[in-house]
Amino acid sequence: EVQLQASGGGLVQPGGSLRLSCEASGLTFDDSDMSWIRQAPGKELEWVTSINYVAGDSYYAESLKGRFTISRDNAKNTVYLKMNNLKPEDTGVYYCAKEAYDGAYYYTSWGQGTLVTVSS
Repeated sequence: EVQLQASGGGLVQPGGSLRLSCEASGLTFDDSDMSWIRQAPGKELEWVTSINYVAGDSYYAESLKGRFTISRDNAKNTVYLKMNNLKPEDTGVYYCAKEAYDGAYYYTSWGQGTLVTVSS
């Protein structure tokens, strides 16, 4: 059974930083493309970023480039999301997911989510 355990969320002031972690088990992590997806209160899911397993190439939602950084440590089966200069609109539940592609991107496994609240 694939398990993705996200952590690191919390309350942070605008302009602050957080680093989220997602530890994976039950899968071959270094063969897995991984993503972060978020959901703001009352809004739909929004793809944030992905990192592939081949060369660690990363991809970002255009609006988040320069503030968010995804990385992975295959030895620890963990993917990270470093978020800088956080804004109130970054508030939401952040999910890590295992990404797949079959003509379109989809997610085969999801973590439980970690809540990020950006507020003064």
